[in-house]
Amino acid sequence: MRKRTLFYGFIVFVITIAIAGLLVYRHFNRQVNLIGQMGSGSVAALQVPPGFQVTIFAEGLSGPRFIAFGPDGNLYVADRGNGRIAILPDANQDGQADTIQTFAADLGSPHSLVFHEGAWYVGVPSGIIRLEDSDGDGTADSRTTLIDDYPSGGHNTRTVLFLPDGRMVVSVGSSCNICVEDDPRRAAVLVYDNAHADNEQIFATGLRNAVGLALHPQTGELWATNNGRDLLGDDLPPETIYVVREGENYGWPFCHSGDIIDPDMGNQSSCDGVTAPVVEMQAHSAPLGLAFYTGDQFPAEYEGDLFVAFHGSWNRSVPTGYKVVRIPLNGSEPAGPAEDFATGWLDLDANVVNGRPVGLAVGPDGALYVSDDKGGIIYRISYTGN
Repeated sequence: MRKRTLFYGFIVFVITIAIAGLLVYRHFNRQVNLIGQMGSGSVAALQVPPGFQVTIFAEGLSGPRFIAFGPDGNLYVADRGNGRIAILPDANQDGQADTIQTFAADLGSPHSLVFHEGAWYVGVPSGIIRLEDSDGDGTADSRTTLIDDYPSGGHNTRTVLFLPDGRMVVSVGSSCNICVEDDPRRAAVLVYDNAHADNEQIFATGLRNAVGLALHPQTGELWATNNGRDLLGDDLPPETIYVVREGENYGWPFCHSGDIIDPDMGNQSSCDGVTAPVVEMQAHSAPLGLAFYTGDQFPAEYEGDLFVAFHGSWNRSVPTGYKVVRIPLNGSEPAGPAEDFATGWLDLDANVVNGRPVGLAVGPDGALYVSDDKGGIIYRISYTGN
């Protein structure tokens, strides 16, 4: 009798779990698409404005994230899937990388990199690593772990940058979609007195996942992309770009985009005193890398404009993102909304995503370089005028 009771109890438990799972699926299915995570990437047929052309600069990488040009004129990439920083030289300047060289190996999921005063600083989930190539042979011969105690789990990319005054900043994303963090370093930008990571402090708070950081070329202000929360429908809250100023609060988890009170965490006063974004964009686009155009190859109207890489949605019934957009600027003020610049990674007709843009960098040649962590590709967008 006892065995039969246990058996029926188990059956009831399984049925209960199945019904609960079905209810959750039916509730969220209308807000979810997973095509960005399905399949492997491939070369995408990209569309760009007239006069521009797209070529493949490099392929065969594994999950390339942020990219940056070094003082040697070569493109460096955080090749996350291979756990390395790679160099992509183009000695003959034909618009294609000659080879893929390993600058530093055995790094744990590198995401960001920046060159500062003779060394590369790399963001990994646990902290920041400094790499130096003292003999100039193209291989890091010195490695120093500056920080190794960042919280794990949740959003685990760490983006490092240096302010004009020499202080180092690092963005650390939240542990969750919506919650009050136990660790004040989460959903924040941290600041250090110098390149040695001395005197850790909170620079700004309330940024759920500020993946992309860049300095405005004229004002020196710190700009950041921010990924908004999920599960508020297809179009809320908007994705945002902020000018991040020291000591300011940007709202998360209680307020979004400066004026949207969170229905789960907020109250009537939650948006009081919260800094508004400088740009709002389509919800769930997942903006990551951003770059101001400082080259001289593109037409004059592009000078100083901001480019943003949209990694693409999962929490939306109709997929969005998977493209690079241009935000026209008048100095440091937006002169219009985000507009498509490079599209084609998302093929809605075939319900396929061929790639996911991540990092952006303007090359010494004036071209715009784009990393795709799904396809393992670096694209080069140049202006020919033809």
